[in-house]
Amino acid sequence: MRTLLPLVALVSAPLAAQETAPADPAADVSQERLRADIDTLVGFGTRHTLSEQDNPERGIGAAVDWGLAEFGRISGTCGGCLTVVAPERIEPEGGRLPRPTRIRNAVAIQRGTERPNEVVIVQGHIDSRGSDVMDWQSDAPGANDDGSGTVLVLEAARNLSRNRYPVTIVYALLSGEEQGLYGGRLLADYAEEQGWDVKAVLNNDVVGNSCGSDGYCDAEHVRVFSEGPRADLTDAIRASQRREGGENDSPSRNLSRWLDDVADETSGGLDVRQIWRVDRMGRGGDQIPFMEKGFPAIRIAVAVEDYEHQHQDLRTEDGVTYGDTVDEMDFAYLAKVTQFNIRALDKLARSPAPPASAAKAAVQTFTDVTWAEVPGAVSYTVWQRRTDEPYWRDEPVIENVVANNARLEGVRGDDWIFGVSATGADGVMSPVSSAVPAGQFEPIAAEEDDSE
Repeated sequence: MRTLLPLVALVSAPLAAQETAPADPAADVSQERLRADIDTLVGFGTRHTLSEQDNPERGIGAAVDWGLAEFGRISGTCGGCLTVVAPERIEPEGGRLPRPTRIRNAVAIQRGTERPNEVVIVQGHIDSRGSDVMDWQSDAPGANDDGSGTVLVLEAARNLSRNRYPVTIVYALLSGEEQGLYGGRLLADYAEEQGWDVKAVLNNDVVGNSCGSDGYCDAEHVRVFSEGPRADLTDAIRASQRREGGENDSPSRNLSRWLDDVADETSGGLDVRQIWRVDRMGRGGDQIPFMEKGFPAIRIAVAVEDYEHQHQDLRTEDGVTYGDTVDEMDFAYLAKVTQFNIRALDKLARSPAPPASAAKAAVQTFTDVTWAEVPGAVSYTVWQRRTDEPYWRDEPVIENVVANNARLEGVRGDDWIFGVSATGADGVMSPVSSAVPAGQFEPIAAEEDDSE
């Protein structure tokens, strides 16, 4: 039960009139299209990063070309609403690259009508592998890892490109993940070079099965991985977090909490299982290069993985079949994960950015919460939770605030974590930005530059 507290000497203003909520943007997700796209990807034989670049029918080059062409076809249905680009570079020899290697991504940009520099990204990796990560010649169908994430991104583009949004949506198919997150790093660098304000990255990697090799199945949940202390912390801010808290309040962690709420809004959809670590134990994904730059990013993955049909050569041993093939996928489950992404992207592209916030409560019987005003916001909401509570409470401390500050009378801040969200004109609310050191939804370096 929520503890009622004496709160504010502050007058709240009502929200601006809300427009009629749009129809479900994910209603037209098609299992048949998802399956057809997977069949096309598998048909390239292998999509290994070291495979052929100039064969029109086999290898990573053909797969990326197909992704670019598919984005072009989607753009044609929406009057050219997508800008299709193919960022690329030659990575030098080293690690899992035995020779200098071309890394090329397929990217489509749906520019926002009001705040085009504010960006949300949905991505999956298009490359595949077998048992030997250096084997680029054998067939590696990569149906689930990560054909599932690739076709999810394409289906998201088909559905969301029918609408117009104030914020830019970027759809990305990344190469080089299995060899060392090269495509993710390439896109993160591209985002930085473009000067994008990246407020969320949804990395979908292995999202198309519901049963494991041990027979355990879970078609009701999807996992969302998020970092705790953010990757771009400075020594000074890390020291501030040790004193004041914030280890559980990175922007990625708050994005995960927000996604959990989005999932709860849909009857018959998937429930989010929040996994509070960067990725699965001993493993990694293309969300990591974005985290390293200070961009809020999470990984979405199946509730239970099937290791016999992931990173395995095609073969049968002792009556057990191995290999990442289409027949081991659950397309009804993949459709639900796709719908979950689309609904989240729709809200992120309609909501304002989470406002950077701060709380002052030292040696006083009240707490002052302040925040930066953000474009597109008509009001702000202040949240709180005990320092040992994992989630924001269901009811806010105060809502519909039109100023950029609130005084919480009688609230002794030592016992609480505070945060602020922003609401747009149509009533869509952003994720919460925690009022702790490094709680802001922007790179730490950018905030430090702004303060100079």
